[in-house]
Formats: sequence, structure tokens, C-alpha cells
Amino acid sequence: MTIDDAMAIMMQVDPADAAGFERLQAVLESAAQNPALNAAARAYVLEAHTQIGLFQCGEISDAEDVLIEVSRLLEIAAEAPDPANPQAVSAAPAEPVPAAPPAAIRPESRPAAPAAAPAARPHAPAAPAPESEQLPADADRDLLAEFITESREFLEGAESAMLALENTPADTEAVNRVFRAFHTIKGTSGFLGLRRTSEIAHAAESLLSRIRNNEIRFAGGYADLALRSVDIIKGLIQGVEQALSGGPMAVPEGYGELKTLLSDPEAAGISEASAAVPAPAVVPDAGPTHPEAAATPAAAAAPAAAAASKGDGKVESSVRVSTSRLDRLIDMVGELVIAQSLVAQDRTLVQDNCLDLLRKVTHAGKIVRELQDLSMSMRMIPLRATFQKMQRLGRDLAHRSGKSINMVVEDGDTEIDRHMVDIMNDFLVHMIRNAVDHGIEPPDVREAAGKDRTGTVRLLAFHSGGSVVVEIRDDGRGLDREKILKKAIATGLIEPDKSLPDGEIYNLIFAPGFSTADTITDISGRGVGMDVVRRGAETLHGRIDVATLKGQGSTFSVRLPLTLAITDGMLVRVGKDRYIIPTINIHLCFRPNPGQLSTVAGRGEMVLLRGDLMPVFRLHRLFGIPDALEDPTAGLLVVVGDGERRCTILVDELLGQQQFVAKSLGDGVGKVPGVSGGAILGDGCVGLILDPSEVAAMARQHPGEVDGGRNEGKTAA
Repeated sequence: MTIDDAMAIMMQVDPADAAGFERLQAVLESAAQNPALNAAARAYVLEAHTQIGLFQCGEISDAEDVLIEVSRLLEIAAEAPDPANPQAVSAAPAEPVPAAPPAAIRPESRPAAPAAAPAARPHAPAAPAPESEQLPADADRDLLAEFITESREFLEGAESAMLALENTPADTEAVNRVFRAFHTIKGTSGFLGLRRTSEIAHAAESLLSRIRNNEIRFAGGYADLALRSVDIIKGLIQGVEQALSGGPMAVPEGYGELKTLLSDPEAAGISEASAAVPAPAVVPDAGPTHPEAAATPAAAAAPAAAAASKGDGKVESSVRVSTSRLDRLIDMVGELVIAQSLVAQDRTLVQDNCLDLLRKVTHAGKIVRELQDLSMSMRMIPLRATFQKMQRLGRDLAHRSGKSINMVVEDGDTEIDRHMVDIMNDFLVHMIRNAVDHGIEPPDVREAAGKDRTGTVRLLAFHSGGSVVVEIRDDGRGLDREKILKKAIATGLIEPDKSLPDGEIYNLIFAPGFSTADTITDISGRGVGMDVVRRGAETLHGRIDVATLKGQGSTFSVRLPLTLAITDGMLVRVGKDRYIIPTINIHLCFRPNPGQLSTVAGRGEMVLLRGDLMPVFRLHRLFGIPDALEDPTAGLLVVVGDGERRCTILVDELLGQQQFVAKSLGDGVGKVPGVSGGAILGDGCVGLILDPSEVAAMARQHPGEVDGGRNEGKTAA
């Protein structure tokens, strides 16, 4: 056995596993007898063996402390120079080796925390890290893939605990959680030969050790330093992932600088009161949102490193599955749903009155629907990880802007389709930036207005009516209606004499390039962010609503479907064709009377409903559908939201609401304006899924094709 073997076994030992400690002790004893081991290294291995023995006989009670001490001793042993070969230098920087191994740590003789801390301090680097490096020649690619996945899980938990620690510095359990994360990453990366990751994790672990020993508090510059360590380790892990894909293993910017700071924070002026840790611009983690996406086929079948604890106290185990297999399963279940629907609506089955067969088909349909719900739930992931990134983003932006902000996150265990998370992440970044930079006032301004100096930004997620609602609330200055209106007139967005309701005025902030900011900062003010928010919501077939009160704050609500794979839609008929309108875009349907219809100069055909004047778009003229109803009073108007304002779409008949398996139109058809996809209906025909915002945009670009040429003086039917 070698020291590397002992370290590998140690990483597998759980603090509550007595048999694991016995196995580790046997491995240490075997490693100490290895003839290739020099005397200094053997002394440290034997001391690690002694520590295990003291724990087993009850003289040391804390199993976790024992594992940490054993890890430290093995690291020193691995770096100990051979007295017979003074020219030999370890590949990794070595700590000064004392003449004799440290005394056994017993409860009555264990040194006080301040005296023990210097031994765990990392050493300063000799030179800044290069821009890239290579994976070890003997690297196990499957183990590296597993390491990437598990490390991201540990870092996610550590970052969450750190954000909580800033509000409750005395939470020892949160400190221990962060400490365990760094310790595990340090040991595993050292075993895999990832020296830089191990060094930074070791240095950060030493900082957390001082916090755990109550030498310093998790506040100010120390908190920034710990969070910066998480960022650098994320970057190093992303570099390993790139190397596995054949690219360079890049070292993140600031690695060497952070290592120097961690070696002696106080020398750099860092304290509990300071908050000046150099860091690049604040951006969310660039790594994959879904850790399973990085798993190789060999790692995909491995059991998850951590088990999820349920509220009833039971532990639920999990298995990692390749996302390609999961997507294939969901596609096949979708095909099964379509096939079952074709059988259930077959004319032979209905017309021949085969009651017994019909009952069996109905039962099979119930099973298929349950299978569909189960398979869809498998591609749902919690919003917790995304919201945690936003919490960190809000915290860092508040520090950069000099504001005092309490960032509150409430995800309520809400889940959403994993394919939607990346797009949601993009527009949430801009919404948080907007709330911090424009919404919350500086502390002095808030105090002068009679508010608390600390503002509050709340990020919420909850289910409502079969959809997911994400809200960003702030208690800041709110939207200034007159300022928005003035800027819109100045930029030509609206005419000076045009009267708009408050809702439409507030929606003007989503126009490209629109901004009411007096100054442009490095956070926001260029009029780009809110346009990204609107386009992101529309891409996900959702909508965004704004509620605000000047001087008291704003609420931005984004309503999204649970998944894009299944569309909850209303099947409508126009002529002989059938279309699907997503129900999330439908506000109501009604049959107008002649008194509600009119033609407004410059705006085309309009309908008046509850005091709101809305345009009427005739789908059959836009798509060239023959034999459709021309008289709106004989058909139905569907009120939809097109992003900025509501409009109505004329249809002949509503055929019912149901769920459809959404499919892309394929490369052969390409992108069709006004259509987001298709679905196979019960009779085997294809129904096109409409995109109301695109339909409205098409109608406004070609008004003569939709309103029958009324703007050109023609008479509409």
C-alpha cells in the first residue's frame, strides 16, 4: 500500500462508519511498512495510524476532527523530502517538515484554537499560476467526470450556507457544512492530481477552520474571500470539464492573487469590517446548470454521492442517468401518448359500439397519462440552484453599488423543465440587476424618505393555475409613470397626443434600447436588459406583468408553462383548419355584438370590451384560409396578450381545451412565422401551435391582409 492508496480509502470513510475506520487503520499500517517510504514520511503515516487508534479507544471523540487530522498528516507525508536524496523536490509545494511528528492529539492535551491555526495555514505561492495546464497523464476520465458532478453539488451547498452565514454568523452547522465541502473537494482533487484545485480548497479550508475555531467571524472581507474561493474552484472545475472535452484546462483569472490573499488575509488589509476583495465582474456561474449533463456513460450509472432527505425523515436514494437517455425516454412516451390517442378516437372503435374493448382502451389511456406525467416529472429540476445564483448576484451587486440590500429567496420547492432553466437564468440576471440598480435607493435617500436604510428584494416562485409564476419584488422607488411617458415621446415610441393606460405605459420599459436611467453604470442603464427579459419570457411561451406604486416599489411577475414538451392549449377551428393557442396566452373568449365593433383610422378594425379598445386580427386572411367566417358576430374573438398589449384573434369555433405533445416542424419545413410548433391530434392530423406574439407582429406589419383593406378605404365583409 502507498500513501495515495491510504488517502483514497480515507475519502471513502464516513464519520459514522466504524468499519471504515478499521479498514483505514489497516491500510495505514500497510502503507507504513512500504519499503519505498522514507523515514520522515513513515513517521507521519504512523502518527495518522495512532490518531485512528486514539479515536477507536475513545480518547478522541470527534470523528470528523480525526479525519481532518489524518488528511493533514498524509498530505505532509506525501510531500516529505527523502533525507537520502536531498535534491528530490515534490511536485506540489511542501510545508516545512518538523524534526519529529506532532504529538498525539488527546482531549486533555489538544492545543487551543489560536495555536493550532498556523499549522493549517497554507503557504504563499512562489509565482502566479499560468493561464492553462494539462490533466495528469494517468487521469481516470470517469472519476474526473464524477468529481465534476459531485464538486458542483458540494459548492452549491457551500455557497448557500455562506449566504445564510452572513445573516447568522453563529450558525456552527452552516460553518461545518462549508468546511466539509472544501475538505472533500481538497482530498478528492489531490487524489486525482488536480493540484491547483486542491491548493485553493486547502487554503479556503484553513480560513474556514479559523472561523470554526472562533478566531474570526464570517463577515466583511472574510465572507468575500470565502465566496471568491467558491468562484475560483468553480472556474477550475470548469477547466477540468473543458480538458475532458479536448480543450485547454484553463486557470481562472485571479487564481494566484486569491491564493496570496488566503495565505495571509490580514496582511492584505482584510478584516471583518472590510469588504475589498478584488474580483471580476459579477456573473452567474458559467458551468452547466444540470450536473448530470457532464456525466459520461460510465459515470451515468453510478449512484449519487448524496442522498436526498425527505420531510418524513426517510432517505431517498437516487441514480444519475444520462440526459440523452432521459430525453429519448420522454420522446418515446410522447409517441406512446399520440398512438394511444389515435386508437381511442378510431372510428371503428366508436361506431361499432365495442363497449368491452372501449373500456380496455380507456384503462390503457389512464395508464399512459400517468406514465406521461411521471416521465415529465423526471425532466423537471428545482429552481433552488438558479435562485441561489440570483441571491449571490444580488448580494454582490449590492456591495458594488454601495447599497444595503436584504436579498430574500423563496422557491417553495418549485420545479420547471430543465430545458427552460438556462433561458430563465438569462432574464433573471437582468431583472435582479434592474431591481438592485434602479429599484432600491441608496441608504441616505431611503432614510430621507422615511424608509429603512436596508432595502429588500424578494425573488419568489410558486405554482398557479398549472403554470409557474416567478416574481421579483422590491420596496424601492417604483416606476415613474411621467418619466417613462416623457422618454417614450422623446424617443418616438408613442405620439405626444396618444393616451395610454398605465399598464401599457409601464410595458414600454421592455422596448429595445429604452431606459430612463440618468447615468449609465457598469451594472445597468443601457436599455438592453428589460428587452432581454421580454424576449426570454416570450421564448418560453410565457408573459410578464408589471405592478408598481411610485415610492413604494415594483413587482415583476413572469408566468411560464411547466414545460415546453407538453402544451396546454385551446384547439380552435378556422375554416376547415385547426390550430392550437396556448392557454397561458389566452385571457378570455367572447362573441362580440355589432355595437362593439368599429374601424379606427390608422388602427384598423377594433373591438371595445370593458372600456378597452383592442385590434381584431383575422387569422384566415393572414394565413390564406378559405371558407372561414367573415362576420365576427358569428364567430368568436380570443383575447391574447402579445407582450406589450392585448389583441383579439377571430376564430370560427372553440373545439376544447386539452394537452398536446409539442413537436418542432423539423428542418424540412423550417421556421414558419406565427407558428411555434405542431402537435398530432386525435385523428392523426397535425395541428399547428400558434405563437400569439408573432401573429400580432405579422398582423401589424401587413394590416391590409388582416382587416380586409379597411385602412385603404375598402369595405370589409
